[in-house]
Formats: sequence, structure tokens, C-alpha cells
Amino acid sequence: MTVNWAAFTEAEPDLARTAEERFGAFTHHTLATLRKDGSPRTTGLEVRFLNGELWLGMMPDSLKALDLRRDPRFALQANPGEGQSMGGGDVRIAGRAIEVEDPRQKAAYGEEVEPPEPFHLFRTELTEVVRTYIEDDKYLVVQIWQPGRPLRTIKRT
Repeated sequence: MTVNWAAFTEAEPDLARTAEERFGAFTHHTLATLRKDGSPRTTGLEVRFLNGELWLGMMPDSLKALDLRRDPRFALQANPGEGQSMGGGDVRIAGRAIEVEDPRQKAAYGEEVEPPEPFHLFRTELTEVVRTYIEDDKYLVVQIWQPGRPLRTIKRT
């Protein structure tokens, strides 16, 4: 089961807001895709939350775009920032990236974001959102959300 960003936001507004803040704190994040041989590829990426979707834009024929065309599964890691603070915690998103072929939809995105032309555009369908953070300098807290399931919170000392 997968859902778009709007459905996730409706299900878990606080976690969605935290995730958007973490991704908004820095421009570049880390995307993991799968190579032809199944091994992982990690690359830098800018993301956008726009009109109820999480968008991934890429340069034409970039290896990450070709990976996603072949196998749409991805994992996205928010930039943790400098030092050890990880303000707001660590946020990871997993799902499937679906390439946008509709010229009108791509043009609307281009008007809003103004990416260098030409570009690949993928909208995302989420399978998991995970936030990890430290609470009271004592607990490691892991929040795990998956479509159709309640938010799980695990605390460890």
C-alpha cells in the first residue's frame, strides 16, 4: 500500500510538519536508489513539497533518474545538518517514485520551482516515514508511520 504526501499529512499532521521542517532546513538531501545489479546508489538531491505531493526533480538522464525508471523504489534521508545536533531529529522517507510524463503537470511544476530545463520529474508514493530523535537527553525515540497503520513510537534508553 502506498499514499501520496497529502494523504500522509492528513493521517499524521504533526509528523508531516516535522518532516517538512527537517527537509526545509537544508537544500540538499540524500537519495538512495537501486542500480541495475541491485546494489544501492546514494546521491544528493533537492526535494519539494508542493500541492500535496513530495516531488523529486533531476537532471536529464542522471543515473538516479535512470535507476528510478527501471525500479521506482527509493529511500530519502533528510540532511542532518552540521555537527551532532540534528535539530528536529533524523527523518527518512521510503516509497516509490513515479515519473511525470504529462507536459501540463511538468510545466506547472516548472513555473513554481523554475528548475533548469530539461529535467526529470517524479512524484512520490510513500511506504514509510521514520523520525528518530533524542528526548530529555535520555531516550532514543523512533516514530514509524506506514500507510494504513497507526503511528508506532518506540522509546529506548
